[in-house]
Formats: sequence, structure tokens, C-alpha cells
Amino acid sequence: MNAHLSMTHNEHSIPVLLVATEAPLDVLHSSAASRFLAVTQMMESLASLAIASAKGADVQQLAHAAAMLLRDGCDVMDVLGRQIRLRV
Repeated sequence: MNAHLSMTHNEHSIPVLLVATEAPLDVLHSSAASRFLAVTQMMESLASLAIASAKGADVQQLAHAAAMLLRDGCDVMDVLGRQIRLRV
């Protein structure tokens, strides 16, 4: 496995965001968990708002941010899973 894996959501052809594939399992888990928690809290906040008064552009921006955080977390979990499978 390469030392770094390009994250799925890179806006350009040259990858800027990378996952360190040799990072300790607890560090990978913590990184993914923090992104999942951020999305969870964002969605809980959104769920508590009166959605009828929300602007479409604001909801779209929140959805975009949530999608990016979820994709980052999934990419890190993919690396975590690969490391675990290599150890079994």
C-alpha cells in the first residue's frame, strides 16, 4: 500500500488531500469519527430548524459540507479497513 492515498473529493487533477495509509489505527478512527460527529451535529441542528424559513442556498451549502465531511470520513475508514485486513 502506498504511504498516502488520495481522498475521493479532490477538486483538481493533482490530489491535495491525502490519507496517511500508515497512520496508527486509533488516529485513523479518531479522524473519521470527528468528521462523522461534525456531520451528525450539523444535521441535528438542521433538523431542529423550521425548514420552511430556510433559504435554498443555505440548505444546499450545508448539504455540500455534509457530503464532503462524510466522503472524507469514508475515505479514512477505507484506509482503516485496509490496515485491519492486512493484519488478519
